[in-house]
Amino acid sequence: SYVSSTEHIVAWHAHEIQTDYWLCLKGRFKVGWATEEDGCEWKYLSDKNQKVLEIPPGTFHGYQALEPNSILLYYVTKAYDAKKPDEIRKPIGYFNEIWKVPNK
Repeated sequence: SYVSSTEHIVAWHAHEIQTDYWLCLKGRFKVGWATEEDGCEWKYLSDKNQKVLEIPPGTFHGYQALEPNSILLYYVTKAYDAKKPDEIRKPIGYFNEIWKVPNK
């Protein structure tokens, strides 16, 4: 799990093999979800309306906490291998997204 501040944006990466599962244990998160074909959309996770977000291979993703001390729990289907990382990275702004827009 990860505790995040509201100033920190963690984006963008995707996996070729791994599927991620995210759940907000405390607070709220704004999740960026993007593909090369469809661009960026926003999803929201909250401890008030808990749901698991499944992030399939090939989907770029990132997040920003919307409340201080928010906690994100994640499960991954493939263990990290430093010799052969399963990650594709893109810089913040790659999908012409604006993280500082009004939030739900």
